[in-house]
Amino acid sequence: MLIVMRAQATEQEIAQVCAKIQSLGYRAHVMPGAERTAVGITGNHGPLPKEEFESLPGVVEAIPVSKPYKLVSREVKPDNTIVDVAGVLVGGAELVVCAGPCSVEGRTQILEAARAVKAAGAQLLRGGAYKPRTSPYAFQGLGQEGLRYLADAREETGLGIVTEVIDVETFDLVEEYADCLQIGARNMQNFSLLRRAGRSRKPVLLKRGMSSTLEEFLMAAEYILSEGNYQVILCERGVRTFTDHTRNTLDLSVVPAVQSLSHLPIIVDPSHGTGKRDKVHPMALAAVAAGASGLIVEVHPNPDRALSDGYQSLYPEQFRELAEEARAIRNLLRTRRAAREAVLA
Repeated sequence: MLIVMRAQATEQEIAQVCAKIQSLGYRAHVMPGAERTAVGITGNHGPLPKEEFESLPGVVEAIPVSKPYKLVSREVKPDNTIVDVAGVLVGGAELVVCAGPCSVEGRTQILEAARAVKAAGAQLLRGGAYKPRTSPYAFQGLGQEGLRYLADAREETGLGIVTEVIDVETFDLVEEYADCLQIGARNMQNFSLLRRAGRSRKPVLLKRGMSSTLEEFLMAAEYILSEGNYQVILCERGVRTFTDHTRNTLDLSVVPAVQSLSHLPIIVDPSHGTGKRDKVHPMALAAVAAGASGLIVEVHPNPDRALSDGYQSLYPEQFRELAEEARAIRNLLRTRRAAREAVLA
């Protein structure tokens, strides 16, 4: 259920609603909006009587939420959520580009990559210190040493750090260094990890699982929000199909689908979505045209010598061209949209 407060509702009235919810044994989630605040309720296993809440001061109405993903749904929060990652606003007017290597392989490598993507206009740096790999013999990342190198890159370039957390055991350590915690496709339904991310105060980048439906994707995000962390960014990174010309099938139709159902921002990973360097650029531009709030792209100073995902990593000069064209498309769409709104006004 969603409790909609009147526009001038006081903090005391909102607190009274939350106290009422908690007294019934449920959890209250305050969701501020552009015009008024709403309070979501989780923990109930059936419908609640509207009268219990509509009689409280400051309440406009109590609305049943039909979607199973209550807090993620636009029914609960019609306004878009904007997630702040180290001062970079994901889900706002500007296209956000996060770039860097798949894995942190050494201090020199990550610093070189950070300088290159920063010069090309990236606002965030990606790089894995812990890597979940299909083979137990593949490079698994540098661990804490890699996290320290990421911190060095942030200090030099000012780029916020997006890095993956792979388990609850190392969560605290990664959380200490990261500006945004990535939960990868293999862990999208690792529910203990999702709950731990929900107790963090750091933004979370949640990647879609390799065979996950849209509802499963949104329900995974619901786990995080239900624990109190509302700073979640969704990421489409391709799903498994019968195609053999790409590593995965990049499902760009999920971008407008998510935007119609959820207030959370969604970005696109064309690197994992295609798995082939020559396809990353065109699919990145298509993602921007589809309305994605940002891109996360693998860039390596020397992809042919990369310890992971070199075949899908761009050279720095290729990334520069991609970033310029992606922003040009975003600016064109924004200009055309503003012109249409001006005519309608």
